[in-house]
Amino acid sequence: MVERETEAKSSGSGVTNPYHRTEHCDKIHAYRCDKEVGVIGIDVSKDHLITSRGRVRRYENSKKGYEEILKMKPCTIVLEPTGVYAIKPSQYFKERGVRVLQVSPNVLSREKEFRGKKTDFYDAEKLENMVDKAKEYDYNPLKELVTLYLFLKDIETKYKNRLKRALFLVSDNDKVSKDRLEKLAKGDFTQEELYQLEYTPLVLEEIKILAKNLLETQERLKEVRRMIEGQVPQDHVLLTIPGVGRLAAGVIIGVVGDVRRFPKPESFVAYCGLDPVVERSGKAVVSRGISKRGNKYLRSLFYFLAMRSYSRNPTLLKFYETHKDRLKGKKLYVALARKLARVVWSVWYNNRPYEPK
Repeated sequence: MVERETEAKSSGSGVTNPYHRTEHCDKIHAYRCDKEVGVIGIDVSKDHLITSRGRVRRYENSKKGYEEILKMKPCTIVLEPTGVYAIKPSQYFKERGVRVLQVSPNVLSREKEFRGKKTDFYDAEKLENMVDKAKEYDYNPLKELVTLYLFLKDIETKYKNRLKRALFLVSDNDKVSKDRLEKLAKGDFTQEELYQLEYTPLVLEEIKILAKNLLETQERLKEVRRMIEGQVPQDHVLLTIPGVGRLAAGVIIGVVGDVRRFPKPESFVAYCGLDPVVERSGKAVVSRGISKRGNKYLRSLFYFLAMRSYSRNPTLLKFYETHKDRLKGKKLYVALARKLARVVWSVWYNNRPYEPK
C-alpha cells in the first residue's frame, strides 16, 4: 500500500492548497512545473477544460482558458470530440499552430471500462497517452451546413404542422400550396371559406404569421441547399450511385464525416439505425424490426431514397424483385434502405465507383 504524504504546491504568490504525494508524484510534479510540454490530454465539458499537465489543471472553456493553456507551449493536444463543446477549442488551438488530435468516444470508453476509473483528471491523462489511437482534427464546413439544413427542415415541418392545425380550426381545407401560402402570408383570406366562430380572428392572425415564417424558412432552405451541393466534389464516388444526388451525398458526407471509422458495413448500418433487432429463445427467432438507435436523419434519408429510386438502381431493383412477395409495405422499403446503406458504405469506404452486381 502506498504511503501518502501531504505536500504543498508552490506558486509565485505563496503556498496554495496541498495535494497528496503518491508513487506518481515525480511525474505529477514535473507536469505542474514544466512550462514547455509536448503532448497534453484535455477532457472537454461545456464550462471547463481539464488538462493532463500544468500547474493548474482546470481552465475555462473560453478564450481566457485557451490562452492560459497555450502558455505551456504544447506541440500536440489530444481530446475527445464531445460535440459542439470541443469544436471551438479544437479550431482555436489548430489556428495557432498546435496539432490537435481527437480520440473516438468508443475507443476512450473501452479504455475507461478496462481500468475501471472515471474522473475528469484521469480521462485527461488517458487521452494524453492515446496519440497513436487518435485522428487529426479537421474542420468540415459541410458538416455545419448540413446541421443548419437539417435544423431548418425540422423548423419547416413544425411550421407546416402548426399551420395545418390552424387551418383546420377555421376551414375545411388544410392543404398548403405555394400560391395559397403567399396569399395567407399577406393576410388575404378573400378566397377562403371560413367558419365564423368566436376564435376565428385570433386564428387568422396566427395563420398569417405561420405562413410568413414558413415561406422565409423555405427560402433559407433553398440557399443552404445550394451551398451544400456546391461543397460536394463533382467526381465524388457517392454520385455514381443511381438515385443519390448532390444534396443526398452532401447530407451523408456531412453527417458521417469520415467513413473510415466504420470498418464494417454492419457498423455503418447500425449508425443509421437500420440494423435489425432479432430475439432468439431456443429455436424460436423473432424479428422486432429495426433498432432506430442511430442517426434519425440518415435513416429517413435512406428510406426516402430507397422508396423513390429503387427502380433506377440495379442492386435495389434486384433486391426488390427477390423479396417483394415475402416483404410488404414499409418492411420492404426498410430492407431496401438497409441495402442502400450497405451499397453507400461499400462505394465510399473502398473509394470505387458503383458497379451493379
